Amino acid sequence: MRAGQSSLNAPDRELDRFRFRVALAGVAVVAAFVLLVSRFFHLQVVQHDYYTTRAEDNRISLVPIVPNRGVIVDSKGVVLARNYSAFTLEITPSKVDDLDATIDGLSKVIEIQPKDRKRFRRLLEESKTFESLPIRSRLSEEEVARFAAHRYRFPGVEVKARLFRQYPLGAVASHAIGYISRINKRDMEVIEESEQAANYKGTDHIGKTGIEQKYEFELHGETGYEQVEIDAGGRAIRNLSRTAPVQGNNLTLTLDSRLQEMAEKAFGDRRGALVAIEPSTGGILALVSTPTFDPNLFIDGIRTDDWDALNNSPDRPLLNRALNGAYPPGSTFKPFMALAALETGKRTPGQTISDPGFFNFGGHQFRDDKKGGHGQVDMYKSIVHSCDTYYYVLANDMGIDSIARFMGQLGFGQRTGVDIEGESEGVLPSPEWKKRRFRRPEQQKWFAGETVSIGIGQGYNAYTPIQLAQAMATVANNGVMFRPHLVRYITDSRSGEKTMIEPEPLRVLPWKRQHVEVIKKAMVGVNTQGTGARAFAGAGYVSGGKTGTAQVFSLKGADYKASRVKKELRDHALFIAFAPVDQPKIALAVLVENGGFGAQSAAPIARMVFDYYLLGKLPKGAAPEDDVEDD
Repeated sequence: MRAGQSSLNAPDRELDRFRFRVALAGVAVVAAFVLLVSRFFHLQVVQHDYYTTRAEDNRISLVPIVPNRGVIVDSKGVVLARNYSAFTLEITPSKVDDLDATIDGLSKVIEIQPKDRKRFRRLLEESKTFESLPIRSRLSEEEVARFAAHRYRFPGVEVKARLFRQYPLGAVASHAIGYISRINKRDMEVIEESEQAANYKGTDHIGKTGIEQKYEFELHGETGYEQVEIDAGGRAIRNLSRTAPVQGNNLTLTLDSRLQEMAEKAFGDRRGALVAIEPSTGGILALVSTPTFDPNLFIDGIRTDDWDALNNSPDRPLLNRALNGAYPPGSTFKPFMALAALETGKRTPGQTISDPGFFNFGGHQFRDDKKGGHGQVDMYKSIVHSCDTYYYVLANDMGIDSIARFMGQLGFGQRTGVDIEGESEGVLPSPEWKKRRFRRPEQQKWFAGETVSIGIGQGYNAYTPIQLAQAMATVANNGVMFRPHLVRYITDSRSGEKTMIEPEPLRVLPWKRQHVEVIKKAMVGVNTQGTGARAFAGAGYVSGGKTGTAQVFSLKGADYKASRVKKELRDHALFIAFAPVDQPKIALAVLVENGGFGAQSAAPIARMVFDYYLLGKLPKGAAPEDDVEDD
């Protein structure tokens, strides 16, 4: 009986197990269906907007439209940097089956150099396949016509008009204006740090130096966009919409291009620098560094031979001597020393010294340029005839700390803040500076004899021409110092509204007016009866100036004869000046590298600049080089 019951219960147990499994499978199916429906709901309802946008992004792409770069003009409206339209040969990769074969075929119709291919490959890596990319730029009319005759052979290739940067005056003011060139990795880092990456989509060029670099984001403009519908293969189907680009803002400079050009020509083939400033505003009227270079060479990538010629030239044409060259000021330092003596009470205008032609100190003889000396010398005579002995004694009496404090107020040894990148600080010597400059303790000690040389603008003194010009302008402006600047105003490309770059007074020095007048009177004497008299004979205005000669290397007591010294070791010639004296409109500093005496080389250049700027004419002739008082 029990065995029979056991056999009868077995099917029931199997049936129960089957029902359990079916129920479990049913639950699993229902759970899976619920999960699937939940996922569909999440994708179709909850994330509908997100995936719709993604789908649209895959269907629609934004093609950047590069804006027209802003124009740069001088103070009188003369164009210094502009854009012009030229033809380019462009390929749309998505419309070409075999790029290499197409480029090889094009090269038989129009010259395509290896550098053109290399640039195209780089652009191809950075761009989308439906964008049109240039393979050759600046096609001639003959090349355009030649391609037009063969166009049927090259689907996906066409000639387009694009804008290119141009500097109409070539090398004139190249160090001030600067240039643009292709964007590199470092430029992209700057763009990204400035949160401008989106605005530079499609842009190939950026300002590299000068005004072009400093005001890049003003000049660049705002990038526009085209919405392009594309198919699954990445090919453009149609344009959906267009947002026009906004042209960059235009810049008007304080620079006078005619004055600039004339000043550059005055240097001839000599190396040097000139900075001319309007004392009452700090506006730079001319900023010269010679030799110059043609910025047009850099726009599409400078050729190797041109780069080698510029970069390896012993004259270093790419060096902006006006801002980056640091030179001993020589005797142009003396008017500032004299003013320091008056302000600190170390001298009065009528106080005299007896000059035997040298100053003995610490077992060393510091010699004056004039053998036998100048006799009895007061402050006026010390400046007019550039008496070294007067300033040897004065520097020793003042001490280096007092000199450094006063010269620091004039901006020596510090950047002026001019609106161009890369300005040098120069060297304003002091015991603190020497401790920072040298490592060994025995080198860090300041010696009293070093102060003596500082007094005549030698020793460790090293200043940029723009620092000398700023200091001269400050004296001409009776102690009110302005930051030198090149941009006068910015014109908004949309509204036409002009934003003035207001003159920025850096400081007002509390000088006594009578002390400044003493210095100005003496500097007038320089140009009427002293070292600058030859250069300024017959001028139709009254000017003040000071010549200077900066020693390049030590003669160790020997007499200086320029003809016996290698050209690169000859003294530098300097000149600082302002005019007219009663109401100064211009102040400047001139440097001629290895030019010898300032009266011979630098002062005549200043005369030419003043004659043109104040009278609108060129001088009749340069001063003769013989019978000129040294310095």
